[in-house]
Amino acid sequence: MPPFHKSYPRTFLLAALVVMGWGQTAVAADLGSGPPLPLSAPPPSPWTVTFTPYGWLPALNGDVTVKGRPVNVDVDAFEVLGHLDAAPWMSYAEARRGPLALYNDIVYAKLGVDGSVSRSVRGLTVGANADVDFSETIIELGAAYEVARWHSGGSIGSTAIDLLAGARYWHQELSLKFDLTGSLDLNGLVVSRNRAIARSGDVDWVDPLVGFRVRHQLAPGQELVFRADVGGFDAGSQFSWNVVGAYSFTFAVRNGVTYSGLLGYRALSVDFEEGSGLNRYKFDVVQHGPVVGLTVGF
Repeated sequence: MPPFHKSYPRTFLLAALVVMGWGQTAVAADLGSGPPLPLSAPPPSPWTVTFTPYGWLPALNGDVTVKGRPVNVDVDAFEVLGHLDAAPWMSYAEARRGPLALYNDIVYAKLGVDGSVSRSVRGLTVGANADVDFSETIIELGAAYEVARWHSGGSIGSTAIDLLAGARYWHQELSLKFDLTGSLDLNGLVVSRNRAIARSGDVDWVDPLVGFRVRHQLAPGQELVFRADVGGFDAGSQFSWNVVGAYSFTFAVRNGVTYSGLLGYRALSVDFEEGSGLNRYKFDVVQHGPVVGLTVGF
């Protein structure tokens, strides 16, 4: 038996470490650990925000009913402009990060007229002996998600498609004021100073909506947008639809802020009804007209 040498334990230890190292490498390969992770992941894309105050000048066509009294709506955009009773407010805001966008749209307008021009106010053709006061607020909240994007062959432009989902809140107040001349059923009306008044009071409802949007970049700083959605589905109104076509063009960039003009056309329709008899309220109107706005992006 050979004599025990002091270097044997050191030799065995080195051999064991080598075997363990190869064993760990084999196990790691079996588990599929793959290549090493990068030292730091790329930062996520930042949010971009745009805010667009705009003016929408719609014509109105359809029918409304207040306290069971139906009237016809047929007024052009210039008549609506002449009957504004207060400064309107209209704005659109959108925050985007990658394919996801969150948006908000607000429309507020109030119309009124005195007895000298009472034939057609916001299209309510009730005869020469009636005045009308009307206010409307529409607030829309929703999200859009980009599901497709492609570049035109050999072109610097691109086209993207977004799917939309959200809700549109409506608030309306409508009153009709009739002169007490001729035959008039006063049931359900308020009489004041020789006038019979039909007031709707506050009318509110919310419409869910779904739709899509197409964004086509013609060139850097120039974009065409088409949007369409439908809603209501008897959850609020019976049915509603909205269509917008617009052209956006950048005209200035200052300190990282982009300024763009907006020209377009919008049509918004809703068919809402509640109550019955002398408590019936109905608003079945299409509002459609040109849109002009200024977009600030940062």
